[in-house]
Amino acid sequence: MITSALALLLMQVGPGTSTSDFPDLPEELRERVREQQAPPPTTTAGTSGGKLAECVTLATEDAEAASDMAQTWRETAANQLELAQSAHCLGLALVRLEDFAEAQRAFDLAADEVPDGAPAYQARLAAMAGNAAMAQDKPAIAEIAFARSIGFATQAGDGPLMASVAVDRARALVALGRNDEAVEALASARGNDPANSRAWLLSATLSRRLERLGEAREQIAQAALLAPQDPAVGLEAGVIAALAGREDEARRSFESVLQVAPQSQEAARARAYLEQLDS
Repeated sequence: MITSALALLLMQVGPGTSTSDFPDLPEELRERVREQQAPPPTTTAGTSGGKLAECVTLATEDAEAASDMAQTWRETAANQLELAQSAHCLGLALVRLEDFAEAQRAFDLAADEVPDGAPAYQARLAAMAGNAAMAQDKPAIAEIAFARSIGFATQAGDGPLMASVAVDRARALVALGRNDEAVEALASARGNDPANSRAWLLSATLSRRLERLGEAREQIAQAALLAPQDPAVGLEAGVIAALAGREDEARRSFESVLQVAPQSQEAARARAYLEQLDS
């Protein structure tokens, strides 16, 4: 059993600490941008919200055209909010063009230009800047942006938003080797939004890396309750079980991944882990 568990651990995280379980590649940035790209509330956006929605849609279809639209919009912006929204759209277009450095600057500018009274919108924009920094492999800059975003979300009193950004901040902290702070950030995320399955999953992953298997097992169990069909949860549950000497439980978790997402990357890893257990 010890041999199998060690092999699983090395396959999962390598002989040293890595950040592979806290995704920070451009693909992750694109997913985060999709979650965060909604216009601010209509009470603050006014009629300009429709123009932002138009620009966001265009960015998914023709990023160059969206960039041109955003630049023209900035030249004719009627108020401070439109300036912020035009920079927001420019940032999204630059993400699609994979110019993450310029996208980060655009999102930072947008957050600065948001008028008073819309801290939740500022929080989302600052989080986008942080994710753009992560896509450039600049976690130190990202951590500052995420901390700023959490400040805005706190002003807004938006618990789920605070939790979402705290999870992002934990990714940056892990990349910086500041694991204790990452543990605190994830605990904050779970407290602000107990239904955030991603917070529980990454908490379990980090606890497992820190060899706190008891905590990891409790955290992955909660993630499984919240997201029973998530193959990443099943995969992590299997690794934690294997390292705790629960081979049958590990096998069931890995097999569940094959059932819910047979063509996924998680399924490919689950098959490899099952082979390790069988050998």
